[in-house]
Amino acid sequence: MKTILVPTQNIPAMKSTLETAVLLAQRTGAYVEGVPLWYGVPEFVVADQASSFSIETYRARRHEETAGVRKLFETFMQEHGIAAARTIADRPSFGWFAEVPPGEDVVGSYGRAFDVIVMSRPDADTTATYNRAIESALFESGRPVLLSPPTAPKQIATNIMIHWNGSTEQARANALAMPLLHLAGRVTVLTVIGGQDVPGPSADRVRKQLQYNGIAAEPMSIELGGRSTGEAVLAAARAEGCDLLVKGAFTRNRLRQMIFGGATSHIMQHADLPLFMAH
Repeated sequence: MKTILVPTQNIPAMKSTLETAVLLAQRTGAYVEGVPLWYGVPEFVVADQASSFSIETYRARRHEETAGVRKLFETFMQEHGIAAARTIADRPSFGWFAEVPPGEDVVGSYGRAFDVIVMSRPDADTTATYNRAIESALFESGRPVLLSPPTAPKQIATNIMIHWNGSTEQARANALAMPLLHLAGRVTVLTVIGGQDVPGPSADRVRKQLQYNGIAAEPMSIELGGRSTGEAVLAAARAEGCDLLVKGAFTRNRLRQMIFGGATSHIMQHADLPLFMAH
C-alpha cells in the first residue's frame, strides 16, 4: 500500500476521505496523489452544440474548479504533516495530477496505477455521478477501493474484520488486503450463519491460508437474528471495535442488489468504519 489515489471534490464528505487517506499513508509510508474529479462535458461536445457560453468560458470555469480542489487537497496534506513528494522515500508524501479528462470513468482507468483508491462511502445524498465513480473504481481499476465513513477513525488497520462468504470477490479482497492484514494486531474472520453465502471454501480453510501467511486470524460466527446480512456484519464489526472491514463487493448481480438490496449495498451505505472492498 505504497501508492494511494484520492479523487478530489469540494464536498463535505471530502474531509473524512482525506483524513482516512492520511491515516493509511502514515500507517504504510505511502505516497498520496490527488486528482480532480469533475463531471463537465468534453470540449468537443461544447464546441459542437449551441451554447450560451464559449469554449474560453468553459475552460476558465474548469480551471477555476480544478485550482480550488487542488488547493483543498494540498492544504489538507500540509496541515497534517504530509510532505510534497520530491523523491521516492519510505515516508508519507503527496502529489497532484491535474491532467485528467472529465467524467467518473477516470477513476477506473487512472486508478490502475495505484495500490488503493480512497473515496467516501455513498449515502442517501450521494449524487448519481459519484456513485458511478465508485463503481468505476470497483469494476474497472482492478484495484481495491477504501471507502471512508462519514467520520474518519482515529486509527486504521489495527483491528481488521474479514466477512467471509465463500465468494470469488471476497477471496480477491482478502488477497489485496494482505499488506494491511500483516500490519494488524488483530484479524477476525466472520461467518454469518444463514447469510448471503455462495458455494466455496469454509472460513476455517481461509484462516488456515492466513496462518501460512503469518496472520493469526480468529474465528467468529454470528446468527442473523432477524437482521439482514449487511446489518449483522456491521453490528459484529462495531461490537469488536474494528477499524477496517474487508468486504468483497457485489457478489450478487449489481442490478439485483439495486432492486432487492444486498449485503454490499447496505454496508456501503451504512458503515461507520472504513471499508476495504474489491470486486
